[in-house]
Amino acid sequence: MSAAHHLRITQLASDRRLHHAFAWLHLHEAQLRRWQLEFLAIPAPPFSESRRAAWFCERFRELGLSEPRLDAEGNAVAELRPSPSASCPAVDSVSASAVVLLSAHLDTVFPSGTNCSPREVEAHILGPGACDNGAGLAGLLGLAAAMRHAQIRPDCTILFAANVGEEGEGNLRGMRHLLQTEPYAGRVRAAIALEGAGERIVVDQALGSRRLRITLCGPGGHSWADAGRANPILTMAAAMLELNRTPLPARPRTTLNWGVIRGGSSVNSIPESVTADLDLRSVSGGELDRLELQVLQTLQRLVEAENRRHGMKTLTLQAKRIGERPLGRLGAGSGLATSLRAVDRHLRIVTERRIGSTDANLPLSLGIPALAIGAGGRGWGIHTLDEGYDPTGRHLALRRVLLLLLDACTLSGQDASPAQADAETAWDPKTSGVHSLT
Repeated sequence: MSAAHHLRITQLASDRRLHHAFAWLHLHEAQLRRWQLEFLAIPAPPFSESRRAAWFCERFRELGLSEPRLDAEGNAVAELRPSPSASCPAVDSVSASAVVLLSAHLDTVFPSGTNCSPREVEAHILGPGACDNGAGLAGLLGLAAAMRHAQIRPDCTILFAANVGEEGEGNLRGMRHLLQTEPYAGRVRAAIALEGAGERIVVDQALGSRRLRITLCGPGGHSWADAGRANPILTMAAAMLELNRTPLPARPRTTLNWGVIRGGSSVNSIPESVTADLDLRSVSGGELDRLELQVLQTLQRLVEAENRRHGMKTLTLQAKRIGERPLGRLGAGSGLATSLRAVDRHLRIVTERRIGSTDANLPLSLGIPALAIGAGGRGWGIHTLDEGYDPTGRHLALRRVLLLLLDACTLSGQDASPAQADAETAWDPKTSGVHSLT
């Protein structure tokens, strides 16, 4: 990081309007908390985020953002546009202007019917999704409100998005829609995803993943009268045990998890089918390919062996890829990475770089500089019914994001074409000890 980068952030932070925005974030914790409690009480299970999205659309409208709406995929979106005097003069030519995306995902991992009503215990907010992604969503509103209060007009359009489809089988569908369809396809110059708690954490390397659904089918039958027939559950179990015993590389780190298994109809029936869902993850695209092939070859071999034992084709195998998150890495020399280093130096924050699977995966894979960043406070029990969040001190993290966001806008407003992220997927030994986020 050069002295010029540090000077640019110092000058930005000294702007009177930034001081007003910082003050709003510091003094309006009670408002952020009220918003957080309101939207947490609206369930947002995978593929059913519409009620929470509508709530965010209304908040965007109240805050005076431009064109608040629900898009075709169900994302709640709105814009904060530059003034005509900024470096993006053609403000009315929306389709041609550069965009910096600030997002936070709406969805939780909890299925329909889960009691999502939040509880307060002193400073803590307790309940499903309180931190993931209650922290990020509250931060999204707080940043929009602070910028509107301080009358900040960025150097390019900021797209605020409360997006769908980040968790589980959502397969980043909200982010895919934003980046790959009109009116934003080809316009996004940088992307910042607010993800969970913390003021030091930043995810700047995208962890690749594949989700597979494997189904084995057989003739079924009665447990007594048809004893000895091919049992799909036994063949699936044999495959699970064999693959679980197969060593996976530590470098590049690669993992396999059998997360869900379903099958059978009664205790006294030979099942007609069994289905298992697998999660494969790696920092190497080549290892993902190798592991996926190994899974399919192992299953095929065991199915064929069982059919030979019975002298006929009694078992069939079906495999479907139900999710894929691409890999990528934010280049150390990119404008966004340089801005982050300068911002953290200015705020005296020790950056904690991590690898993770977040909404930043997709823009990174497309060559768009992107990262996922904590929205402050402290979280625990993530993805459990006992999830909790303590928002104490979150204004520091939001100051960090605001400086980073506005500097990204300045850099993007000066460039008519997307800057390129480093999409390298090979293992970097410097990041071998970092944690994995889900």
